[in-house]
Amino acid sequence: MGAASHTGRVRRLNEDAYLARRHLALVADGMGGHACGDVASAFAVEALALIADREQLRPEDVQEAIERANATILDASREPGRSGMGTTLSGVALVDFGGSPHWLVFNIGDSRVYRIAGGTASRLTVDHSEVAELVALGKISEEDAHHHPLRHVITRALGSDPAPVADVWIFPLAPAGDLFVACSDGLTNELDDTRIAAIVEAARGPRDAAAMLVEAAVEAGGHDNVTAVVVSAPPTTDDDLEVATTPKEHVR
Repeated sequence: MGAASHTGRVRRLNEDAYLARRHLALVADGMGGHACGDVASAFAVEALALIADREQLRPEDVQEAIERANATILDASREPGRSGMGTTLSGVALVDFGGSPHWLVFNIGDSRVYRIAGGTASRLTVDHSEVAELVALGKISEEDAHHHPLRHVITRALGSDPAPVADVWIFPLAPAGDLFVACSDGLTNELDDTRIAAIVEAARGPRDAAAMLVEAAVEAGGHDNVTAVVVSAPPTTDDDLEVATTPKEHVR
């Protein structure tokens, strides 16, 4: 497992946060332009980190942790100077489902999770944004979405009342192993799905892949914070484990 994050070339503060553990990997993107986005994303990661070391996770464990994260952010947003803060949240967890291990993919907002296989990056999540809805309705193209004036408007985020409902998908483990990328929109706004797949498959491993993805997005423009967590399963040794709630600059 590997993770990398960068403030980018435009932002002064990195509002992204991530968690990368053996059974749980996620990215949270604090709401850009809102108060204390970095605080909101850190709260989200900290809430999920509380369940990350359990021997066995259940789907309901992840959902309950997401609910606690929303409540924490909502309570904190009532403090002076923190009104309106929020964050996206997307990730993948290894859970027990029906008595056997499965992947649980979850999403709130426009951070994404991809599965990489056969040279293709398949999106496993659906963006909760104004432009995604316009694309789904056929009113604009995917290319138009990158430049649309509503591209930064999120329709679902943690820190909301009533609490947002996370999209959840459950998949069986692939016999040959699985390769996932969880990332903030700072990555997908700079790199298309084809480029993401090519970079991951050319990398020497998940840590190299995460660093290469972030570096490529920064070089392509770096208009926003960029974060990527790459999960290669099954994991091999404890050396593959990594955790952070306050991302460091892995790419210069």
